[in-house]
Amino acid sequence: MEQRGAGRGKAGRPRPDHEIDLYSTPGGTRAVGNPVRRTILAALRERERTFEELVVLAGRAKSTISVHLQDLAAAGVIGSRPDPEDSRRKIFSLTGDLVASVSPEERVADDLAAYAGMYRPGSGDPNAFYRLAFRTIRVALMQEGVLLDPLLTRSGEWLGEELYPAVADPDTGAFCTNIARFWEEHRLGRTEVAETEPLVLLVYDCFECVDLPVTGKPACAFDSGILRALFSRHYGRQAEAVETRCYSMGSDHCRFEIVVDE
Repeated sequence: MEQRGAGRGKAGRPRPDHEIDLYSTPGGTRAVGNPVRRTILAALRERERTFEELVVLAGRAKSTISVHLQDLAAAGVIGSRPDPEDSRRKIFSLTGDLVASVSPEERVADDLAAYAGMYRPGSGDPNAFYRLAFRTIRVALMQEGVLLDPLLTRSGEWLGEELYPAVADPDTGAFCTNIARFWEEHRLGRTEVAETEPLVLLVYDCFECVDLPVTGKPACAFDSGILRALFSRHYGRQAEAVETRCYSMGSDHCRFEIVVDE
């Protein structure tokens, strides 16, 4: 989709002032850097939209939005269907998923060498090296401004579906106890229920973020995906695990609020 040309800078690096979203599509991964197209796709990630809605949200002329929609459809990122209330109109939707974003403004400057020093051979924790490897890869990507949260969330959802039979229980209290036991046995952190209405889980020593740089933003996309899948299966309807506190936000624990669709 994005045309190559002079002035783009070093191969493999975005321009300093350029943000890119990566979408998976039936035809492969597509990079979207145009800010108007990114606005359109962000709106479609929320729900389907009519052409008129996208014009208003993007704040551009109808002819401009029409061209962008044609290009996005040709790239396989979006699709459309006739409006059942008016066959002359179309309703647009995503045909792919947001995989990652590349943003120079999100780069962190932490020294990767500091992470190697965190590993202590012979510590008795067989998972220590693998947690270190996970965090090192994550920080290496963060240094380049690569944000994998969407992909991590989807991966977590898949894992949560696989994990559910091992922790399932019709009683919510017992279900949370099973989750806490699994987290502790696998050295993923210490989990406790802080509130029940709404359900709030706290995670201490979270494997995903405890040693990540402090960015002021939540970083547990993988955990959020796991919990989303677990509680969606438990309640039999869509649930979200909204992270409101995180080690990467400067907190001493992670906090997830479980929000269930009515």
